[in-house]
Amino acid sequence: MDHIVTLDSRQETALQAVADKFVAIHKGDVMKALKEMIVLNGRLQEQLDARSAPRRATR
Repeated sequence: MDHIVTLDSRQETALQAVADKFVAIHKGDVMKALKEMIVLNGRLQEQLDARSAPRRATR
């Protein structure tokens, strides 16, 4: 893990609400929701990595 995030109580409450909705979308299946979130985060990380990679000159 590269970075540990510390949340205040307001942020924790907001995060919990989003997590509850995400699990509800998956009909209460926490493992299915977790697996999908891992996949989604992996895709987002790949996109961020691609954008931050040095660009080659195309001339």
